Amino acid sequence: MSLPRVLLAEQSLPYRRVLREALTAFRECEVDDTPDPEAAFDMALRRDYALFLFALDLPRLPGDLLDRLLASAYPRCHPGVHAAPPVIYLIRPSELPRMPSLARVSRVRGHVLIPPRLDSLLQLTQHLLPSRPGASDLGAAPFPPPA
Repeated sequence: MSLPRVLLAEQSLPYRRVLREALTAFRECEVDDTPDPEAAFDMALRRDYALFLFALDLPRLPGDLLDRLLASAYPRCHPGVHAAPPVIYLIRPSELPRMPSLARVSRVRGHVLIPPRLDSLLQLTQHLLPSRPGASDLGAAPFPPPA
């Protein structure tokens, strides 16, 4: 049995590392990540994913537009799949006012503020990805720790 896959598109290599390591430490999943929205689009069409994590401020193709394109294309490239996976947006504090309109899409499961916090990420993924045996979500501290 293969593990659920997560597609992560975020420009910042340190943030991608933090998110990938947190997900693989606390959730039974594999994470594919890229800073490039076009590469993310290609990856999504080639592989099955259980979850998308997209930054809104991707270069050339914002994360919400990437998700809308994949909502149409993903089911056509994956036999037996009727909808694209759920999406969680990675947003900067200045992008918070956009979330109510983005959250109207049923596949949107919420957002994680950048810099990412482990507790927010784990809360949003608790019903989307299986927990890793022995990893407890209780009492999760901010990740990375506050300065």
